[in-house]
Amino acid sequence: MSLQDDQHVANLDRIDHVVVVMLENRSFDQMLGYLSLDGGRTDIDGLRHGLRNWHDCRRYEIHHLQTTALDFDPAHDSASIDMQIANGAMDGFVASAAASMAARGIHDGDPGCVLGYYDASDVPAYDHFAAEFAVCDRWFSSIAGSTFPNRLYALTGGAAGSRDERAGHELPLYHRPSFVRHLDALGIAWGWYSFDPGILRFVDASYRLGHRNRFGYFSKTGLPWRSRLDVEVNRSIPSFLEDAAAGTLPAVSWIDPAFTNFNPLGFPVNDDHAPADLADGQDLVLATYDALASSPLWERCLMLVVYDEHGGFYDHVPPPAVVDDGPAEFRRYGVRVPAMVVSPWVRAGTVTHTVFDHTSIIKTILLRFCPLALELPPLRHPRLGPTAPRHVGLRVMQANHLGELLNAETPRPPPRRDALLHRARTRSVAVPERSTANGRARNDLQQYILAATRELARHGHPGGEP
Repeated sequence: MSLQDDQHVANLDRIDHVVVVMLENRSFDQMLGYLSLDGGRTDIDGLRHGLRNWHDCRRYEIHHLQTTALDFDPAHDSASIDMQIANGAMDGFVASAAASMAARGIHDGDPGCVLGYYDASDVPAYDHFAAEFAVCDRWFSSIAGSTFPNRLYALTGGAAGSRDERAGHELPLYHRPSFVRHLDALGIAWGWYSFDPGILRFVDASYRLGHRNRFGYFSKTGLPWRSRLDVEVNRSIPSFLEDAAAGTLPAVSWIDPAFTNFNPLGFPVNDDHAPADLADGQDLVLATYDALASSPLWERCLMLVVYDEHGGFYDHVPPPAVVDDGPAEFRRYGVRVPAMVVSPWVRAGTVTHTVFDHTSIIKTILLRFCPLALELPPLRHPRLGPTAPRHVGLRVMQANHLGELLNAETPRPPPRRDALLHRARTRSVAVPERSTANGRARNDLQQYILAATRELARHGHPGGEP
């Protein structure tokens, strides 16, 4: 290990609290590509004029999208993603979207919408993060696959043998050992904050039920700039906003967005999974950031905002190869996704071209709090059995961590964010229909989560609890 590598590891000691927000199904170019196109950032590998796809003898150009709530949810199964990547040419996105529309009987749709992008006016929180903190322009989804396989990589370091979701008749309930087992083995506090039941309950059977001291709401009163909602929630269960304000956040906090609007607070879907309105996702990340910036813990915090996979939307950077314990189809990253790192130890306007993926989250957390979990030979733990920690695997071992970004000489006070908060405070928010997502039919992910939630309830998980 070089002296620089040693320093990057040492930088992690500046952080006592890691907060992860993982959103859904957007590509880097769609959400942050504008920074190089019209944002004046020559240091970021984003969009540039002339990027296009061809389909059916027609040229489709990149363009600014006129709505933050697209009606079309592009296909993002492994076969469709392979078509989009096109062996690294990155020119199959429109063809994939057209095939998806035809399969769904959509005859008047525009497959070129997948080449659309947003700008600073659409994603004001991200524009603030890009100016004041760090953008990672080489963060790839872990595999060229869909939501749950990528979230499995983020929590366990590998998938469950497939790049796709389970078949419709199979519940998305997995038995993969997650990284939080290492935290528990050493008594390191962690918290899972959510609107629906926490995704960890679906991934690691050891946390399927119970562990109520580890799972909390994101908020019990609505967002801080909204009026208090008249709803029934379990007041004994913690919430992220309360814990941040009180300075009682655990070492690791994972925040799941509202995947469905069946959450007890009636929050709109804010996971950014089309057709969700991106403005609601901006409210979520802003609320998280504001809570940390207002917290007595600010000087010792790192917040990561990242997306699980690209959702079928265009990105121009070919995914590189990667080592993996699995077969050949797992030895290539998926499409590049947005990733931003917020911390008082990050220099303003930073961009890193280091290659990261979701296993970098595990690497960062374990290197900071459980470094022995990364030692070779594989971890041997005295407590054996089904709930014991497991060795993290090859992908996590070789992943890059985030210590290089924590290189400011002293922690910076939180930047002014008055304009962001004013905009959020005055934005009108429609109350969503309880039976649909923002008034629309449920997408596949919502159906998976609702089915898994019903199964948890059948086994005794209390309704309305995270």
